[in-house]
Amino acid sequence: MEENVGDDFQTETKYFRTKRLGGNLDWANKPETYKSYSSSNTVQLPNQFQEATFSFNEVLRRRKSIRSFSSKALSLNDLAYLLWASTGIQRTEHGYQFRTAPSAGALFPIETYIVASNVENLEKGLYHYNIKNHLLEEIKLGSFGVNIAHAALAQEMCADASVVFIWTAIFRRSKWKYSQRAYRYIYFPKVTQELSSVL
Repeated sequence: MEENVGDDFQTETKYFRTKRLGGNLDWANKPETYKSYSSSNTVQLPNQFQEATFSFNEVLRRRKSIRSFSSKALSLNDLAYLLWASTGIQRTEHGYQFRTAPSAGALFPIETYIVASNVENLEKGLYHYNIKNHLLEEIKLGSFGVNIAHAALAQEMCADASVVFIWTAIFRRSKWKYSQRAYRYIYFPKVTQELSSVL
């Protein structure tokens, strides 16, 4: 691997007034906005959430990274809120659905999966968050705490957490418009990853 591959990528994907990245938008081949596992068993999620009891200022002051978790089960309602707050649909206007988290070009490449280990009224397993219908799609049932800890470079906290969020990306959704620069947008840090530390 070239030593300066990252620097080269930054240089080659810069914006210049005289250079346009990407080409014309091919509307006939625009990638699907939503991913769905149509043959999966589903779990409908609650969509009524409690009003926040903290001010935004207090949330910021209390934010911290946590490495030790309570053994108390997470409620399905709290899980539903975290899913909605991270990548859910906030509103629909003029036929377009807007998310709680922004996305370059409103292309929304991020997909959310969870490994549920201790959630009330939810079997242990791997699930996909179906954003369009606000429900969970069952990928595989079982206890995967050890597996997810191993995948996270042996971070044991993942084995003990009630739920672990996994964010993946469908790169072609963003590359359809932004070509190679899409990687910059997809790798922007997600502020919502920290929500669980203040609940």
